[in-house]
Amino acid sequence: RAASLYALWLGSHYVVVVNSYRHAREVLLKKGKAFAGRPRTVTTDLLSRGGKDIAFASYGPLWKFQRKLVHAALSMFGEGSLALERIICQEAASLCETLSAAQDTALDVAPELTRAVTNVVCSLCFNSSYRRGDPEFEAMLEYSQGIVDTVAKESLVDIFPWLQIFPNKDLALLKRCLKVRDQLLQQKFTEHKEAFCGDTVRDLMDALLQVRLRAKNSSPPAPGLELTDDHLLMTVGDIFGAGVETTTTVLKWAVLYLLHYPEVQRKVQEEMDQKIGLARHPHLSDRPLLPYLEATISEVLRIRPVSPLLIPHVSLADTSIGEYSIPKGARVVINLWSVHHDEKEWDKPEEFNPGRFLDERGQHIHSPSPSYLPFGAGIRVC
Repeated sequence: RAASLYALWLGSHYVVVVNSYRHAREVLLKKGKAFAGRPRTVTTDLLSRGGKDIAFASYGPLWKFQRKLVHAALSMFGEGSLALERIICQEAASLCETLSAAQDTALDVAPELTRAVTNVVCSLCFNSSYRRGDPEFEAMLEYSQGIVDTVAKESLVDIFPWLQIFPNKDLALLKRCLKVRDQLLQQKFTEHKEAFCGDTVRDLMDALLQVRLRAKNSSPPAPGLELTDDHLLMTVGDIFGAGVETTTTVLKWAVLYLLHYPEVQRKVQEEMDQKIGLARHPHLSDRPLLPYLEATISEVLRIRPVSPLLIPHVSLADTSIGEYSIPKGARVVINLWSVHHDEKEWDKPEEFNPGRFLDERGQHIHSPSPSYLPFGAGIRVC
């Protein structure tokens, strides 16, 4: 046992907790394939229909093939695309109008941020946008929150699977939320399959259908490498679930820190006024012009990581971390909170300081320390 690494038994599961960036990088990068597995749990099996998504699926040829096709789809309709930027700008403008209209009254910004982000992800995935109060939209918000509240709990049923034979409020809530999710996803998927035209890509679901069709046409799938409708549905569910929760969490923390550090808020505003001006909205292409804003976002991701504990990995063979032997089948948890608050790597880690992500010329440093891993790293990087 060492301060940077320790092990414990959770029921019959041997769990190794990694607290240092050196060991974390060894697990994620140096020995990424050896630790590329995912644990099978009751809740994640329900969530992913037995591991048919990307996040919780077992590592192997099918997972690699699926990930390759998803990357191809995202490159068609993902980060950096004009379509995505248009969607984000529309929702950002709508959010600003809501905030402006409430200047003289108290407003809980959390649900407004959640609505805005959910609408962006809905537009990205389904080419759908919703007004406040829309029943389908409210159902999405409700089931998303219900899934987060149950899966993120690390329920005892995941440690002792036999407990699922007894009444379980969390498991019952998860099943109800998944029933609503599956009905909505199936409806959207059926509509997209019926309207699908190979030459027109309206959204991410169309893009996934197109790359699957191209893969089939280019060469017959090898045995065990065919992506079913379930795989596509769970992939969209992954993107929807992870995209909404993570982005909303980052925005909530960003708002909170800007409120508590008005001098940082003022510098961000001054930079945007000087570099962008008041005549237009900022664009993704403006990011190089806004190093202090970029540094502020990076610092939010450091001081309050989206996932303080990364999704557990599983060792696929007998291996080691540092000088310690790790048996096959061990669950390995990266304690990202500890990594991002290591006093040996970060000066006053509990202090919110965007300046740590700026060089002497005031330019943004993407990773001032090897212990900065906001999205994980390696084969299973977010």
